Amino acid sequence: MRLARSGLQAALIVAALTLSTPTALAAVAEPAAGESVGDVQISPGNAAPGTTVTVTTSACGDETYGKGESEAGGQFHLLPGDRQGVLVGEFQVPEGATSGTDTVTLKCPPRVKQTVTYQISGRPNGAVDAGYGWAAGAGGAGGTADRGTQLALGGLLLGGAVVGGVIRMRRRSAASKTSA
Repeated sequence: MRLARSGLQAALIVAALTLSTPTALAAVAEPAAGESVGDVQISPGNAAPGTTVTVTTSACGDETYGKGESEAGGQFHLLPGDRQGVLVGEFQVPEGATSGTDTVTLKCPPRVKQTVTYQISGRPNGAVDAGYGWAAGAGGAGGTADRGTQLALGGLLLGGAVVGGVIRMRRRSAASKTSA
């Protein structure tokens, strides 16, 4: 009986760890919108066309000037911010910018160069697809890999439930035989 409980507890712990692993890996792999990457912070991290994007960096040290260039928004200047050693610059995402990633390159004297990317999200044209299925784009990049992971996790949970049910049925049958 003690062995069955230990096995069930171990299965629950393994299932919980398995379910939390993809989320933990995603958190390590890519910073959230507006989070800093190295010594550079871009806000907002997911900008729509027409939005003003603010770039903040401490990578330039004691310098009081730097230059930046966005592939979508063009060149901009980095000027002293509200704190010592922090430079701030702004640019606007053009109205005609397409959805995807934009790369921003920062340069400061003597030879400091930082590159960081952020997301440009397009504005919807026409009606929004509001069907009964999964939200458009919310299922991940390709969708098929995420579905495979979901099916594997679902199978793992279903298998654990079946094993738990078998253990419980065996306990009941063993208990009924000893009491009779």
